[in-house]
Amino acid sequence: MQDKHLLRYSRQIMLPEFDYIGQASLLKTRILIVGLGGLGCPVALYLAAAGIGELVLVDDDQVDKTNLQRQIAHTEAAVDTPKAISAATAIKRINSDTKVSSIACRLEGDLLYQQVKQADLVMDCSDNITTRVALNKACIKERKPWVSGAAVRFEGHVTVFDPRQPESPCYQCLYGIIREVSFTCTDNGVIGPLVGIIGSTQALEAVKLLTEVGEPLTGRLLLLDGKVMQWRSFALPRNPKCPGCAGMT
Repeated sequence: MQDKHLLRYSRQIMLPEFDYIGQASLLKTRILIVGLGGLGCPVALYLAAAGIGELVLVDDDQVDKTNLQRQIAHTEAAVDTPKAISAATAIKRINSDTKVSSIACRLEGDLLYQQVKQADLVMDCSDNITTRVALNKACIKERKPWVSGAAVRFEGHVTVFDPRQPESPCYQCLYGIIREVSFTCTDNGVIGPLVGIIGSTQALEAVKLLTEVGEPLTGRLLLLDGKVMQWRSFALPRNPKCPGCAGMT
């Protein structure tokens, strides 16, 4: 860690649980962010501001005018620009020290497993089941923790999957309980600030995992009802018959 980091991140370093060691952990970390939409924007911006050393941004979509209501990393000038490129530009304005790579295509096959393997942590900010199931398989195989969030209408949820932990459930354990994750903002709408709340919560969970501060949401599902501003937490047990993680050691 350089002297300039001590000043820039002083408000985090002064936290006794976090300290110098926690900041040093963030600075040497590589995070894979899948999806640079409503959730991925606050996730990427807050993680860059917190001092993550390297961010790999993945999104195969382009910025559309309908995105600007909630996807805060993108501007009017970025319309029709690949989201992964637009978000990288926003990140560099916040923290020029963060190394940023942009992948403006869908992660599939060997490329997916390669990127997951190289990451210390994966952030699921996608909006479809197919991507999440693929991430689930890759993270289980490579034993990488990942933070998953979803938001639609006025509701959202966040959880952590950690294949390194014997009791951790996987995404397919959750899928059998919460089928609403298949709903998209395109079909159902979403209130703008909701994705900021959920995305910020994901970013906080990432920092906790990387620094081993506090208790992560592994094995718990955190639900938000934005209409009444009520959080609820549910235990998310591992399904011993789950087709995704049964037999995982």
